[in-house]
Amino acid sequence: METLFDALSRELGRAWKPHRAPHTPRAYRCRCGRAIFFRNSRCLGCGAELGYEPARMILAALEPVDAAPAAVAGAVRTAPAEAPPLQWRLHGDTADAPLLQRCANFDSAAGCNWMVESADAHRHQGLCRACRLNRFIPHQSDPFNREAWSRIENAKRRLVSSLLGLGLPVRSRLSEDPQRGLAFDFLRSPPEGPRVVTGHVDGVITLDVEEADDARREALRHELREPYRTLLGHLRHEVGHYYWDRLVRDGAWLESFRALFGDERADYAAALARNYEHGPPADWATRHVSAYASAHPWEDWAESWAHYLHMVDTMDTALSFGLEADNVELSYEPFTRAHLWRTDDPGADGFLGFVNAWIELTGVLNELSRSMGQPDFYPFVLPHAAVRKMHFIHCVVRDAAQG
Repeated sequence: METLFDALSRELGRAWKPHRAPHTPRAYRCRCGRAIFFRNSRCLGCGAELGYEPARMILAALEPVDAAPAAVAGAVRTAPAEAPPLQWRLHGDTADAPLLQRCANFDSAAGCNWMVESADAHRHQGLCRACRLNRFIPHQSDPFNREAWSRIENAKRRLVSSLLGLGLPVRSRLSEDPQRGLAFDFLRSPPEGPRVVTGHVDGVITLDVEEADDARREALRHELREPYRTLLGHLRHEVGHYYWDRLVRDGAWLESFRALFGDERADYAAALARNYEHGPPADWATRHVSAYASAHPWEDWAESWAHYLHMVDTMDTALSFGLEADNVELSYEPFTRAHLWRTDDPGADGFLGFVNAWIELTGVLNELSRSMGQPDFYPFVLPHAAVRKMHFIHCVVRDAAQG
């Protein structure tokens, strides 16, 4: 099965000089022909119900299906039955396509627009591929919590769709894989404390829901001197820790990881304390994608992983909407095979095309942001060492996608 990166690399080779070839994982159209977007659950043009089908990674209009069971002769209902969920198929599906139903979180503050195969829904309490990963959510009696959860789920669905597109294992720790699966706790600190700490432990990602408060998050960004801090960035970083445990820790990649990122057996708590007390080393920018990445090999991996996901999803979205580089005039020194983790990697050309296209795209987008008086779209510089680490991550992801 072709993964998201395979398709992205192929389209970049065609669209990012000299040929235009739009790709469509993020651009969708309703049955009426109007543009619809990843978050939408209704077309504002024709009013059609919309749903995202994660197995096919498409957003489409829904067609209702009368799936009520036929009456049985001589049978009498003895008690009123709970109304079953409405059944749907995607517009254009044939009669033999699987029946779908809306995620059980559709009518909640999460407003989830993802679909679930009806035959599989009972195993997961009617929750979709993204929502079944939740272990705890904030109390919904509080308006702030409802708004925060809505924003967090929007970011998490974007994350999960990318992970699925890359062919990575995404299984619920609650209902699919209790030993190696993934779970999320979205928690709010009580007034009397203690503070919720965003992080990852043994397959469970905890996120402080107050990160969904733009003012608080921006204040923390300034306090910690970070150039970038978003909900999606948090989730991509923390899921990087999960995949290190899942794909690197106990496997054949570990020694190569240590040679490139450093020995993760170094005291983690001491490394973080040193980072917060003294700051990053003076030469961090020549070796890491961010200052925080210099704190410990685990954080270097998680930061590099998050940037890899930033790059893949943004480039894929750019291609989805027909953005191409025929008219981009940006002088820069491209990365070459000498900057990769493995110069003999069979997929080296595809990765180099991807990362060099990223440099072109972000150069232009940064200038567009400055034209609006906004901070840079991508406020980072990729040193050669960071590209080498991302190439390693790319090889790990590709290996996982191939089984």
